Amino acid sequence: MKKYLAELVGTFVLTFLGCGAAVALGCGQDTAAIVGTAVAFGLAVVSMAYTIGGISGCHINPAITLGVYLSGRMNAKDCGYYMLFQVIGAILAAAVLAGIVALDPSAVVTTSTGANACAFGTTNGLVVEIVLTFIFVLVVLGATAKTNGATNNFAGLAIGLSLILIHLVGIHFTGTSVNPARSIGPALFEGGQALSELWVFIVGPFVGGALAALVWKVLEPAEK
Repeated sequence: MKKYLAELVGTFVLTFLGCGAAVALGCGQDTAAIVGTAVAFGLAVVSMAYTIGGISGCHINPAITLGVYLSGRMNAKDCGYYMLFQVIGAILAAAVLAGIVALDPSAVVTTSTGANACAFGTTNGLVVEIVLTFIFVLVVLGATAKTNGATNNFAGLAIGLSLILIHLVGIHFTGTSVNPARSIGPALFEGGQALSELWVFIVGPFVGGALAALVWKVLEPAEK
């Protein structure tokens, strides 16, 4: 149970700090806000990797959990429970964030919860999310592989930095999800476009994560 709770806490922190930065900085209004939001998501992952990594592996993302499951590193039960607790953590974070914004409606924000939206249509958004999640999950699988030797100790840093790069590309197109839980929580409180397009941010990351798992199985070297 501890590892499931760790995933809940980790996803809460990722969603609250990442989406919170997007809200507080008014992400999308200028380049500085975009960079700040990207860095916030990346650093949130780094901080959680070194906080709960030893407990649950710090997936805090259903797409990563799917990739890990398809790679044979976890069983179906843990996969299902990880995803469930990740979504719960994201919903709790979005609720807190929405409540904070409601107390200060004068704040400069893009949306009240940092929800995702397809700026150039759902087809464009779906392709972007598939490609970016594929890259992200591939980095996760490679950085945490046992065959990586000593570099395995720096997996959290590599994963966090890659998430910064991914956000710098994706924010312009979709606000960057690459994480179904991170999208589900805010969309439930945002409604409107965020809720109607939520399927893009569930399907895209899952497809990208599955593709990454397949590619990694081809690339992964045999254990020494």
